[in-house]
Amino acid sequence: MARLVFVHGAFGGAWSWEPIVGPLEAAGHTVEAIDLPGGGDDRTPVEDVTLASCAERVCDRLRSRDEPAVLVGYSMGGVVVTQAASNLPEKVAQLVFVAAFMPGNGQSLLDLAHLPEGADDMVQANVVVEGEPPVATLPGEAAAEAVFNCCTPEQRAASIPRMRPQPVAPFATPIEVDDAALAAIPRSYVFTARDHSIPPALQRRMIAEHPCRTVIELDTDHAPYLSATDELVAALNEIAAF
Repeated sequence: MARLVFVHGAFGGAWSWEPIVGPLEAAGHTVEAIDLPGGGDDRTPVEDVTLASCAERVCDRLRSRDEPAVLVGYSMGGVVVTQAASNLPEKVAQLVFVAAFMPGNGQSLLDLAHLPEGADDMVQANVVVEGEPPVATLPGEAAAEAVFNCCTPEQRAASIPRMRPQPVAPFATPIEVDDAALAAIPRSYVFTARDHSIPPALQRRMIAEHPCRTVIELDTDHAPYLSATDELVAALNEIAAF
C-alpha cells in the first residue's frame, strides 16, 4: 500500500480531504493531509504566503518519512505539488492532479487560468481581490456554483464557512522546475467533467500538454472529495496500485 500526501487548493485546508481519509486508510494506505501556509488552521502572515513557502511546506512533510509519497494536488495544489516535486524528486513516487492546475516551467496558475480554455471559470468571474499584499476571497453564493455545484445543500453548508481568504502570491508566481526531474515521475490526472472552476476544456489542454500515465474521468464538480467521494477513492486506489 502507498503513502499518500494530500495538498489542498485555494481557500481550503487539510479539512478538504476529510471524507476520503477513512476509506483510503481502510484500504491500507497511509494518508497525510497538510495545511499550506495561510490555509486551514495555519496562521502564517499574508506576506509570508508564497509559492516557495507552500512548496517548502510540502517538502518538509515529504522529508518527514523515508518512504517516497504519492503526492496529490487539488486545484491550486497542483501548482504547489509540481514545484515541490521538482525541488525534491527523490521523495515523490507519483504525482496525482485532482481537478488541478498542471503548469509547465515558467507558467503560473494565472497564466493557465487566462488561457482561452479557461474563459468559463466561475472563480475568476466572482473572486474579490483586496489589500496589500493582495488577498482573494470567494463569496459564499459564488462558491456554491463555482466549486460545489454538484454537492448537496448540506455539503455546501458545511464546507463554505470553512473556506478562508487566499493570499494571491501563489497564483501569480511562475513555477521554476527541472523538466527532466519531473519527466521521471509518473503522473496521473483525475478529470472533473462538470467543473465550473477549472473548465473541462482547460483540463483537457493541460493533459494534452503534460501527458499522464492514467486519466480517470469523474462526472462531477470541482469538489469530488464531497460530490463523488466513493468514485474519487476508487480512482486514487487504482492510481496508487501502480
